[in-house]
Order: sequence, then structure tokens, then C-alpha cells
Amino acid sequence: MGNKSDLTRREFLVTSAAATASLAIPMNVFAESSAELKVGLIGCGGRGTGAAGDSANADPSVVLWAMGDLFQDRLDGSRANLENGLKERFKAKDRQFVGWDAYKKVVDSGVDLVILATPPGFRPKHLAYAIEKNKHVFMEKPIGTDAPSVRSVIESAKLAEKKKLNIVAGTQRRHDVAYREAMKRIHDGAIGEVTSMNCYWNQGGLWMVARKPEWSDVEWQLRNWLYFTWISGDHIVEQHIHNLDVCNWAMDAHPVKAISLGGRQVRTSPNYGHIFDHFATEFEYENGVKMVSMCRQQDGTASRVSEYIVGTKGTSDGNNFIKGSNPWMFDGDRPNPYVEEHKHLIEAIKTGKTINEGVRVAESTLTAIMGRMAAYTGQEISWDQAMNSQEKLFPDEVAFGDKPVPSVAMPGVTKFS
Repeated sequence: MGNKSDLTRREFLVTSAAATASLAIPMNVFAESSAELKVGLIGCGGRGTGAAGDSANADPSVVLWAMGDLFQDRLDGSRANLENGLKERFKAKDRQFVGWDAYKKVVDSGVDLVILATPPGFRPKHLAYAIEKNKHVFMEKPIGTDAPSVRSVIESAKLAEKKKLNIVAGTQRRHDVAYREAMKRIHDGAIGEVTSMNCYWNQGGLWMVARKPEWSDVEWQLRNWLYFTWISGDHIVEQHIHNLDVCNWAMDAHPVKAISLGGRQVRTSPNYGHIFDHFATEFEYENGVKMVSMCRQQDGTASRVSEYIVGTKGTSDGNNFIKGSNPWMFDGDRPNPYVEEHKHLIEAIKTGKTINEGVRVAESTLTAIMGRMAAYTGQEISWDQAMNSQEKLFPDEVAFGDKPVPSVAMPGVTKFS
């Protein structure tokens, strides 16, 4: 077998505790390999720092042109890491911005491409600004925490399409050679008609940032953002979206309804905000196919991060094998998909072959939100109810100050139009 990347365990322990005109950029600007592709990083935590490095590894023309974060200490740590690693390709020395408007300053600094890696709640506003200013975008998943976020991103993606701007999302399995080869075979009928699916992201706990006395409610929640639904979407949205996206990919569709359960069984301390620590959800697609989903973040429990697809002629894990009438096993080189997603984006920018993953990742985000809504309410939730929900978790404007943490495990009540 060839080299394989570990797709099932992103390095979440180093992820950030803190937390983008009318004409598109001419497509021939980067036709020469010697031309610099100026990248701006928005969100300088562990994931953003890693994404900037992945972008540089994807193409030698990449230079880091600008950086921005809400917090000075997060930017300082990222800068030290990237300046040391990128050497002469680090060109952000005089373009480092801190504060609520740092994202605008990065976008307006002369960059060609922006990396959006702040906590998910900020994503829709940052994407909208980047597309308005004619920038190509790499954005981490998920793309928001509520239905209004999803609707906003879909509109931004449609505008990007009109402008011929590229958007690639951080669902890196879509850019992994093994997943791509397996999915092509599945779509070509190698396992027959899909009849059912299972997906999992079950693991131990993640990092937690203890509160400091000098921090306001908002600053603590932003630095400890995983544990607040208004910022992260809960872990079914922030993390499990990867597996849900694979199942949507296999079906080339999104579910039409969900029923779910979940709760706070282990992480009951106020230090862990108000999100759940486990969910179990049954999703159903329009053709009646059901997908059973499980996600859990509890120390000392069995780990499983995978997908399983059952068809009338065989089964597959979506990336390594197909069993049944048309057996297949991936056996080849498997480049790092975290780098490949940036490589595909940069190739599109240079060649003019537009990639736009905005609508697709918005639909996978809403799939996860639909599951969360079903668990929070105890009701079956339809796709239309989820898409048209008026529940707005992330405010239009955020400022440091008081924002008391709900003492219950279920923040917010779902509102339907």
C-alpha cells in the first residue's frame, strides 16, 4: 500500500482557542510561476496557522502577505511560527492587524487570496466582505452556526460564481485522492444503489481554556469558543460535518429530515460552556435512504471516525475499499489532503478553471444544524424547517462585555418562519 494520510484525526488539540466592485481578478495574473500569489490569513489560531503553511506547501508562488486576528497574543504566536517556517516567503511583517476590523484590513491589504480560519460564527460576514472585494477564498468548515448564516453564505457563493471567484472549503476529504477515487466508483454504480449509510466521529475530549479574572464574558467565550453554540455550532456542526459531508457526497444530495437525541453526560462543568457531549441522529434522504450518525466527545470511550456506505451490490468505507460485486482497494500515493485542497484552489486561480464549493459546504453545514436542532428540540426537523429557521445565534455585531452563559445544556429555542 502507498502512503496514507490520517484523515480521521485532525490535530484538534492545537486548534486555536480564539478565534474576508464589480470585476473579478483577471485570471492571467498568475500565469507565470514566478509571480507571487499574495495570501492573507484571517484567524491566527492553530488551524489558521496550519492552513497558511499548507497553502505555502501547495505552491512555491505563495507568500504570506497579511495577517489578522482579534487577539494580539494569538497573532504573535502564529507570526513566530510562520515567520520561522516560511523564511523569505513571510512578507506580512508590516501588515499585521488586530481587532474586530482586522479581517477588513487583511482583505484590503492587496492580497489575492484570503484564508478564513476564525471560529465559525464569524465566517459569513468575513466571506461576504472578501467576495465583495473580489478575493479568492479558502474558508474553514463549518461556514456558520445557524440558518441565517447558511443563507448568507449561499448568497455569497452565488455572487462569487458570477464574479468567477474561487471558493474552496476545509472539507479536505473532497480533495483526498482515495476518497475521490472511491466516490467516482460509487457514483458509477460499483456498489449499486445506495440503501443505507452510517457515519461516526466518536473520540475523547478536546482542549478547554480556563477563564481569567480579567476577561469579560465575551472574551472568555471567544477564547474557549468550542463550547458555545453561538460561536461553534456545537460539535455535531463544528467537527462531525466532515462525516456528514462524505455521506451527502455519496448521495449527491442532502437529507430532507432528521430525528436526534443528545445531551451533556460528562462535560457538565460550566468551564465547558453549554454544548452537548454526544449526539445520535437518523437522517433521511428524499429517496428514503437513511443515514445513522453518531458523534461523541468523552474521554475514556471507544473512538471511531469513519463512514460506511451500503449498496445493493456492495459496501464501501468511502475511501479505502469497495467490497461486493466490484471489489476495489486503494493502493497508491496519498498526498496530504490538507495541502491538496490549497493546491486545487491555487491551480484554479492560475488556470481560470473556477472551483466554488460554497453552496455544497453550506448544505453540509445545514445538515449538521438540522441534526442539532432535532436533538435540542426533541422533534423531527425537516430540511425546509431548518433552512427557513429564524433562530439567529450569532449577533450582527459582537463586542467585549457581558454575555451570560445559559446554565442549561440547550442554548436557544428553535424558531421557524
